[in-house]
This record gives sequence, C-alpha cells and structure tokens, in this order.
Amino acid sequence: MDTITVKNSLIKIVLGDITDLDTDVIVNAANAQLILGGGVAGAIKRKGGPKIQEECNEIGGTFVGGAVITTGGNLKTKHIIHAVGPRMGEGDEDTKLTNAVLNSLRLMDEHGLKTISFPAISTGIFGYPIDRCANLLISTTKKYLIGETQIKEVIFCLYSNPDYEVFRKELI
Repeated sequence: MDTITVKNSLIKIVLGDITDLDTDVIVNAANAQLILGGGVAGAIKRKGGPKIQEECNEIGGTFVGGAVITTGGNLKTKHIIHAVGPRMGEGDEDTKLTNAVLNSLRLMDEHGLKTISFPAISTGIFGYPIDRCANLLISTTKKYLIGETQIKEVIFCLYSNPDYEVFRKELI
C-alpha cells in the first residue's frame, strides 16, 4: 500500500476487492441509469443485496459526470456513491470523469463522511485508458483535498496488479 498526505487527508493506493473495504463510502462505477450490471457494480449487487438496486431505482438515474448516494446494503461500507463516468468516444471524457470524482467528493462533504474508496472509474467496459484515469483521479482528488473538507482518507482500490502499479506510479 502506498500513501501520501495532502493537507489533513491521506490518499492511499490498495490492491483488492473494493466491496470488502470498510470505509464510510465505496464508489460504484455506475451507468447513467444506475442499473447494477457487471464489473464493480455487479460485485456490489451480488454482495450488497437487492436493497441497493431498489434505492437506485427510486433515484432513477443521473447524468454522465454525476453522482448519487445510497446505503451500502449488506456490505461493510455504510454508503455507496454511484458515480457515472464517461464511455470513450462520447466526447469530453476527461471533463466528465473529473466531474464524477468532484461530485463524489462533494457528496462526502455534504453527508459528513470521512473515508472513501474509488475504483478505476470508466476503465472497464467504458474503455477509458487506465493511465489517463490514474492521472485524472489522483490529480482531481489532490486539488479537492487542498480546499476545505472533512474527508480524512481517499483510497483508490485496484482489482488487478497492473492497474495497481499504474496508480502507484502516478501517486509517488
């Protein structure tokens, strides 16, 4: 695990399954319809139970770059922030991914939450390049943490060793 300090907060890179983490929030790499399908969302659906999808259905969806919050269902985490990243080729992907991260962090502050775990948003079936994702997620988070926030810890949780190495190199 690699860690840096930004003002009063920590940024960590970990290798593992995000659904096993015990942070206040885990981030789901969501689609705009908030349908829990494959990848991170599929793992959340399997381990978290039907309540999470029921809450997503009540919300009804959000825009690309947006984020909404639900409970964590049967997971260790108290909440899930469903952040909608872009699909490669749809245009303005970097701005949309930046907004997904910023909107997630803002929801943390609005709800008084302290610890959050992000996956590599949009890098699965959405096709966003892992190196660009690492650069954007880490730089956006650093800038946010310099401002006024009560967030204490931001974890980037990567499922594969190659993805972990890309994020680790970006952090250090």
